[in-house]
Amino acid sequence: MLVYIKLLLAAMFWGGTFTAGRIVSQHLPPFSAAFFRFLIATVCLVFLVRKMEGGLPRISKAQVTQVVLLGLTGVFAYNAFFFTGLQTVEAGRAAVIVATNPIFIALLATLLFKESLGSFKVMGIILSVSGAILAITRGHPFHLLSEVVTWGDVAIAGCVASWAAYSILGKYSMSILSPQAAVTYSCIAGTMALFFPAMHEGLPGFVLTAPPLVWLCLVYLGYFGTVLGFTWYYQAVKSIGPSRASVFINFVPLFAIIIGFIFLKEPVDPSLILGALMVSGGVYLANRRSSGTS
Repeated sequence: MLVYIKLLLAAMFWGGTFTAGRIVSQHLPPFSAAFFRFLIATVCLVFLVRKMEGGLPRISKAQVTQVVLLGLTGVFAYNAFFFTGLQTVEAGRAAVIVATNPIFIALLATLLFKESLGSFKVMGIILSVSGAILAITRGHPFHLLSEVVTWGDVAIAGCVASWAAYSILGKYSMSILSPQAAVTYSCIAGTMALFFPAMHEGLPGFVLTAPPLVWLCLVYLGYFGTVLGFTWYYQAVKSIGPSRASVFINFVPLFAIIIGFIFLKEPVDPSLILGALMVSGGVYLANRRSSGTS
């Protein structure tokens, strides 16, 4: 029972990252916001890995390249897009777009690893992408190429692309390293890569000028949204299997919409709710076959 409570809380934490990120993005430029988030996360992860596994394992030269690529895709690129997009895109709407991640990961896996694309997966992909388009265009899908779609939406779509690349790269790295070690190394690499563009944005000045609420949100993003969320998720994967654990990710856009409404007073229109349900349903359908065999 405890593992399912932790999974639900992890989904809630991830849903909350969109509201926290929206608040932070109104005060800090993208690279500085991402650097502070992952500096906090990296410190916590290093401590956690030392406590759980006795420290970070030594890695080979080939693994260094893998870790750097993980950091550049899952930390550097993803968060640059994340904080750029959230400057203009509402938290709930951004979460619905990002929730299509498993669909594009499945498509990449099909292209790169020749994984089968069954009927459930095809229906899931169509339903999920349609839901995302409905949310992006605010219920007017035929306006997809008009002014309804903003550069903020494009940036959030960049999150999907970078996370799909991170996930495919992680398929190799996590076969050798533990999930915690791979995430920690990728956070270290990504934080180092973020440092220089963040300095160009005037990073030191933000330490003194950022209001307390921003620091609170950064701690939330770094600890709850990154360290605790991923730790509990990977514990669940080990305990009940990836198929059952991944179902809980479908709650993320719904939590994001609710939290955005409560804390940011963001409007909740029918197209957003319907889009979130379609995306979640599509992700479930795409993984239905594997769920039945776990």
